[in-house]
Amino acid sequence: MERRLLIIWRLVWVALVVSWLITASALAHHGWSRYDANKTLNLTGVIKEASYSNPHGLMRFQVDGENGKTWVAVLAPPSRMSSRGLSQEMLKVGTTATVVGYPHSELADEIRAERITIEGKTVELR
Repeated sequence: MERRLLIIWRLVWVALVVSWLITASALAHHGWSRYDANKTLNLTGVIKEASYSNPHGLMRFQVDGENGKTWVAVLAPPSRMSSRGLSQEMLKVGTTATVVGYPHSELADEIRAERITIEGKTVELR
């Protein structure tokens, strides 16, 4: 009887952990509703910093045409970037990149990247 009770408790524990992980994952991922798909931006600047990590890659780049304004581009997940031809090496600091995407409705310096062009190569991210 004790062994059966132990097995039941383990199953309950596993179910609780799995439920928590699913809930935490859903809450951690943001939606795209904060980006204005009615306004497309086309920005060219120099990469100052980039990350090729989950859940989305990020790139901070400085656009000279806007008095040196620095933008943050939310990129695709690394697996998608890699499968579409955007390698981590392409996002190196000092490289010029053109980002086409949608501005954040509340953060004046953030863009959701739909496509990126680096060294003449354009990659669709969405």
